Amino acid sequence: MLEVKGLHFRHPSTEEEIIKGIEFKVDTGEITTLLGPNGSGKTTVFKCITGLWKSQKGEILFKNKNISNLSCEKRAKMLAIVPQEHEPPFPYSVLDVVLMGRASRVSIFSSPSREDYSRAEEAVETVGIAHLKERAYTKISGGERQLVLIARALAQEAPILLLDEPTTHLDFRNQILVLNKVRELARQKGLTVLMTLHDPNLAMLFSDKAVIINNGLLVSNGAPQTVITEDNLKKVYGIDVVIINWNGTNVICPRIDDSNP
Repeated sequence: MLEVKGLHFRHPSTEEEIIKGIEFKVDTGEITTLLGPNGSGKTTVFKCITGLWKSQKGEILFKNKNISNLSCEKRAKMLAIVPQEHEPPFPYSVLDVVLMGRASRVSIFSSPSREDYSRAEEAVETVGIAHLKERAYTKISGGERQLVLIARALAQEAPILLLDEPTTHLDFRNQILVLNKVRELARQKGLTVLMTLHDPNLAMLFSDKAVIINNGLLVSNGAPQTVITEDNLKKVYGIDVVIINWNGTNVICPRIDDSNP
Protein backbone atom coordinates (compact mmCIF):
# COMPACT_ATOMS: atom_id res chain seq x y z
CA MET A 1 0.00 0.00 0.00
CA LEU A 2 1.05 3.57 -0.75
CA GLU A 3 0.10 6.07 1.94
CA VAL A 4 0.25 9.86 1.84
CA LYS A 5 0.22 11.02 5.44
CA GLY A 6 -0.24 14.60 6.68
CA LEU A 7 1.30 16.15 3.56
CA HIS A 8 2.07 19.88 3.65
CA PHE A 9 3.85 21.80 0.91
CA ARG A 10 4.75 25.49 0.83
CA HIS A 11 5.97 27.02 -2.44
CA PRO A 12 9.67 27.91 -1.97
CA SER A 13 9.40 31.23 -3.83
CA THR A 14 6.06 32.64 -2.71
CA GLU A 15 5.81 30.84 0.67
CA GLU A 16 2.19 30.08 -0.26
CA GLU A 17 0.92 26.89 1.36
CA ILE A 18 -0.33 24.81 -1.58
CA ILE A 19 -0.96 21.46 0.15
CA LYS A 20 -2.48 21.45 3.63
CA GLY A 21 -2.50 18.12 5.43
CA ILE A 22 -3.52 15.81 2.58
CA GLU A 23 -3.96 12.15 3.59
CA PHE A 24 -5.07 9.07 1.62
CA LYS A 25 -4.12 5.46 0.90
CA VAL A 26 -3.71 3.55 -2.37
CA ASP A 27 -4.15 -0.21 -2.09
CA THR A 28 -2.26 -2.82 -4.11
CA GLY A 29 -4.11 -4.07 -7.18
CA GLU A 30 -6.43 -1.06 -7.17
CA ILE A 31 -6.76 2.33 -8.84
CA THR A 32 -7.13 5.48 -6.76
CA THR A 33 -7.99 8.68 -8.63
CA LEU A 34 -7.25 12.25 -7.57
CA LEU A 35 -9.95 14.69 -8.64
CA GLY A 36 -10.09 18.46 -8.32
CA PRO A 37 -10.26 21.64 -10.38
CA ASN A 38 -7.21 23.25 -12.00
CA GLY A 39 -4.95 24.66 -9.31
CA SER A 40 -6.37 22.41 -6.59
CA GLY A 41 -3.01 20.80 -5.80
CA LYS A 42 -3.19 17.47 -7.67
CA THR A 43 0.08 17.95 -9.55
CA THR A 44 1.82 19.19 -6.40
CA VAL A 45 0.82 16.00 -4.59
CA PHE A 46 2.26 13.98 -7.49
CA LYS A 47 5.52 15.93 -7.45
CA CYS A 48 5.90 15.39 -3.70
CA ILE A 49 5.31 11.65 -4.10
CA THR A 50 7.87 11.40 -6.90
CA GLY A 51 10.41 13.45 -4.97
CA LEU A 52 10.60 16.28 -7.50
CA TRP A 53 9.43 18.59 -4.72
CA LYS A 54 10.22 18.20 -1.04
CA SER A 55 7.27 18.54 1.33
CA GLN A 56 7.74 20.56 4.52
CA LYS A 57 5.68 18.14 6.62
CA GLY A 58 4.21 14.69 6.22
CA GLU A 59 5.33 11.31 4.96
CA ILE A 60 5.09 9.21 1.81
CA LEU A 61 4.93 5.58 2.91
CA PHE A 62 5.09 2.36 0.91
CA LYS A 63 4.54 -0.85 2.85
CA ASN A 64 4.86 1.29 6.01
CA LYS A 65 8.34 2.54 5.06
CA ASN A 66 9.00 6.23 4.46
CA ILE A 67 10.23 6.66 0.87
CA SER A 68 10.50 10.46 0.95
CA ASN A 69 14.30 10.47 1.19
CA LEU A 70 15.18 7.67 -1.19
CA SER A 71 17.91 8.21 -3.79
CA CYS A 72 16.81 8.78 -7.38
CA GLU A 73 17.98 5.28 -8.34
CA LYS A 74 16.00 3.58 -5.57
CA ARG A 75 12.97 5.76 -6.23
CA ALA A 76 13.02 4.78 -9.93
CA LYS A 77 12.82 1.12 -8.90
CA MET A 78 9.75 1.87 -6.79
CA LEU A 79 7.82 4.50 -8.77
CA ALA A 80 6.98 4.43 -12.48
CA ILE A 81 5.50 7.64 -13.92
CA VAL A 82 3.30 8.06 -16.98
CA PRO A 83 3.27 11.80 -17.84
CA GLN A 84 0.49 13.73 -19.58
CA GLU A 85 2.50 13.96 -22.77
CA HIS A 86 6.01 13.29 -23.97
CA GLU A 87 7.87 14.73 -26.95
CA PRO A 88 11.26 13.07 -27.50
CA PRO A 89 13.99 15.08 -29.26
CA PHE A 90 14.63 12.23 -31.72
CA PRO A 91 12.30 9.82 -33.56
CA TYR A 92 13.09 6.82 -31.38
CA SER A 93 11.35 3.57 -32.20
CA VAL A 94 8.53 2.47 -29.91
CA LEU A 95 10.69 -0.36 -28.56
CA ASP A 96 13.54 2.05 -27.78
CA VAL A 97 11.18 4.32 -25.82
CA VAL A 98 9.93 1.33 -23.81
CA LEU A 99 13.53 0.22 -23.25
CA MET A 100 14.21 3.57 -21.55
CA GLY A 101 12.16 2.24 -18.64
CA ARG A 102 15.11 -0.03 -17.85
CA ALA A 103 17.48 2.92 -17.25
CA SER A 104 17.55 2.50 -13.46
CA ARG A 105 18.65 -1.14 -13.91
CA VAL A 106 21.50 -0.48 -16.35
CA SER A 107 24.87 0.40 -14.85
CA ILE A 108 26.57 3.62 -15.87
CA PHE A 109 28.59 3.29 -19.11
CA SER A 110 26.81 -0.05 -19.78
CA SER A 111 24.42 -1.01 -22.55
CA PRO A 112 21.01 -2.67 -22.06
CA SER A 113 21.37 -6.40 -21.59
CA ARG A 114 19.47 -9.23 -23.23
CA GLU A 115 17.30 -9.29 -20.09
CA ASP A 116 16.48 -5.58 -20.51
CA TYR A 117 15.41 -6.12 -24.11
CA SER A 118 13.36 -9.13 -23.04
CA ARG A 119 11.51 -7.07 -20.40
CA ALA A 120 10.84 -4.31 -22.92
CA GLU A 121 9.48 -6.81 -25.46
CA GLU A 122 7.31 -8.35 -22.75
CA ALA A 123 5.92 -4.94 -21.76
CA VAL A 124 5.08 -4.13 -25.39
CA GLU A 125 3.25 -7.46 -25.73
CA THR A 126 1.38 -6.96 -22.45
CA VAL A 127 0.04 -3.57 -23.48
CA GLY A 128 -0.92 -4.89 -26.92
CA ILE A 129 1.29 -2.72 -29.13
CA ALA A 130 3.79 -5.31 -30.42
CA HIS A 131 2.78 -4.41 -33.97
CA LEU A 132 4.09 -0.88 -33.38
CA LYS A 133 7.48 -1.68 -31.86
CA GLU A 134 9.51 -0.75 -34.96
CA ARG A 135 7.47 2.38 -35.69
CA ALA A 136 8.79 5.85 -34.85
CA TYR A 137 7.26 7.03 -31.58
CA THR A 138 6.76 10.49 -33.09
CA LYS A 139 4.62 9.04 -35.93
CA ILE A 140 1.93 7.22 -33.94
CA SER A 141 -1.36 8.50 -32.49
CA GLY A 142 -1.87 10.08 -29.08
CA GLY A 143 -3.63 7.00 -27.72
CA GLU A 144 -0.84 4.75 -28.98
CA ARG A 145 1.75 7.04 -27.37
CA GLN A 146 0.01 6.73 -24.01
CA LEU A 147 0.11 2.94 -24.32
CA VAL A 148 3.83 3.17 -25.15
CA LEU A 149 4.42 5.22 -21.99
CA ILE A 150 2.48 2.68 -19.96
CA ALA A 151 4.63 -0.08 -21.49
CA ARG A 152 7.74 1.91 -20.56
CA ALA A 153 6.48 2.12 -16.98
CA LEU A 154 5.85 -1.65 -16.94
CA ALA A 155 9.39 -2.32 -18.22
CA GLN A 156 10.62 -0.36 -15.22
CA GLU A 157 9.20 -3.14 -12.99
CA ALA A 158 8.20 -0.70 -10.25
CA PRO A 159 5.34 -1.67 -7.91
CA ILE A 160 3.79 1.83 -7.94
CA LEU A 161 2.33 3.31 -11.12
CA LEU A 162 1.59 7.07 -11.22
CA LEU A 163 -0.39 8.47 -14.15
CA ASP A 164 -0.77 12.23 -14.47
CA GLU A 165 -3.97 12.93 -16.45
CA PRO A 166 -3.41 9.99 -18.85
CA THR A 167 -6.49 10.87 -20.96
CA THR A 168 -5.37 14.43 -21.81
CA HIS A 169 -5.65 15.11 -25.58
CA LEU A 170 -7.17 11.65 -26.23
CA ASP A 171 -10.41 11.10 -28.10
CA PHE A 172 -13.32 9.24 -26.52
CA ARG A 173 -12.28 5.80 -27.81
CA ASN A 174 -8.67 6.15 -26.70
CA GLN A 175 -9.66 7.41 -23.25
CA ILE A 176 -11.59 4.18 -22.67
CA LEU A 177 -8.88 2.03 -24.28
CA VAL A 178 -6.10 3.48 -22.11
CA LEU A 179 -8.04 3.37 -18.83
CA ASN A 180 -9.27 -0.17 -19.52
CA LYS A 181 -5.65 -1.22 -19.99
CA VAL A 182 -4.56 0.51 -16.77
CA ARG A 183 -7.30 -1.27 -14.80
CA GLU A 184 -6.40 -4.61 -16.35
CA LEU A 185 -2.72 -4.17 -15.48
CA ALA A 186 -3.50 -3.12 -11.92
CA ARG A 187 -5.41 -6.37 -11.40
CA GLN A 188 -3.08 -8.71 -13.28
CA LYS A 189 0.25 -7.28 -12.12
CA GLY A 190 -0.81 -6.30 -8.59
CA LEU A 191 0.26 -2.71 -9.16
CA THR A 192 -0.47 0.15 -6.80
CA VAL A 193 -1.99 2.74 -9.17
CA LEU A 194 -2.57 6.44 -8.49
CA MET A 195 -3.80 8.71 -11.26
CA THR A 196 -5.21 12.19 -11.73
CA LEU A 197 -8.21 12.83 -13.94
CA HIS A 198 -10.36 15.82 -14.88
CA ASP A 199 -13.50 13.87 -15.80
CA PRO A 200 -15.50 12.61 -12.78
CA ASN A 201 -17.41 10.21 -15.05
CA LEU A 202 -14.17 8.44 -15.98
CA ALA A 203 -13.15 8.42 -12.33
CA MET A 204 -16.48 6.85 -11.41
CA LEU A 205 -16.10 4.16 -14.07
CA PHE A 206 -12.48 3.14 -13.56
CA SER A 207 -11.56 3.87 -9.92
CA ASP A 208 -11.66 1.65 -6.86
CA LYS A 209 -11.24 4.74 -4.69
CA ALA A 210 -11.46 8.47 -5.32
CA VAL A 211 -9.88 11.43 -3.55
CA ILE A 212 -11.23 14.95 -4.09
CA ILE A 213 -9.02 17.89 -3.17
CA ASN A 214 -9.58 21.62 -3.53
CA ASN A 215 -7.42 24.59 -2.59
CA GLY A 216 -4.87 22.14 -1.17
CA LEU A 217 -7.37 20.59 1.24
CA LEU A 218 -8.88 17.11 1.33
CA VAL A 219 -12.61 17.32 0.54
CA SER A 220 -13.54 13.62 0.49
CA ASN A 221 -11.86 10.23 0.26
CA GLY A 222 -13.28 6.73 -0.24
CA ALA A 223 -15.36 4.65 -2.64
CA PRO A 224 -16.24 6.63 -5.80
CA GLN A 225 -19.99 6.39 -5.12
CA THR A 226 -19.58 8.04 -1.73
CA VAL A 227 -17.00 10.64 -2.83
CA ILE A 228 -18.23 11.72 -6.28
CA THR A 229 -21.57 13.11 -5.17
CA GLU A 230 -23.74 15.96 -6.39
CA ASP A 231 -22.93 18.01 -3.27
CA ASN A 232 -19.18 17.45 -3.47
CA LEU A 233 -19.01 18.27 -7.18
CA LYS A 234 -21.00 21.47 -6.67
CA LYS A 235 -18.78 22.43 -3.72
CA VAL A 236 -15.55 21.86 -5.66
CA TYR A 237 -16.41 22.83 -9.25
CA GLY A 238 -19.15 25.36 -8.54
CA ILE A 239 -21.70 23.86 -10.93
CA ASP A 240 -24.97 21.98 -10.43
CA VAL A 241 -24.97 18.35 -11.53
CA VAL A 242 -27.36 15.43 -11.34
CA ILE A 243 -26.16 11.85 -10.92
CA ILE A 244 -28.28 9.29 -12.78
CA ASN A 245 -28.04 5.54 -12.24
CA TRP A 246 -28.23 3.71 -15.55
CA ASN A 247 -27.83 -0.09 -15.66
CA GLY A 248 -25.99 -0.02 -12.34
CA THR A 249 -23.58 2.74 -13.40
CA ASN A 250 -23.69 6.29 -12.09
CA VAL A 251 -23.58 8.94 -14.83
CA ILE A 252 -22.85 12.59 -13.97
CA CYS A 253 -24.70 15.21 -16.01
CA PRO A 254 -24.40 18.98 -15.60
CA ARG A 255 -27.64 20.89 -15.14
CA ILE A 256 -27.88 23.32 -18.05
CA ASP A 257 -29.86 26.51 -17.57
CA ASP A 258 -31.64 27.02 -20.90
CA SER A 259 -33.02 30.37 -19.76
CA ASN A 260 -29.60 31.99 -20.33
CA PRO A 261 -28.78 32.06 -24.07
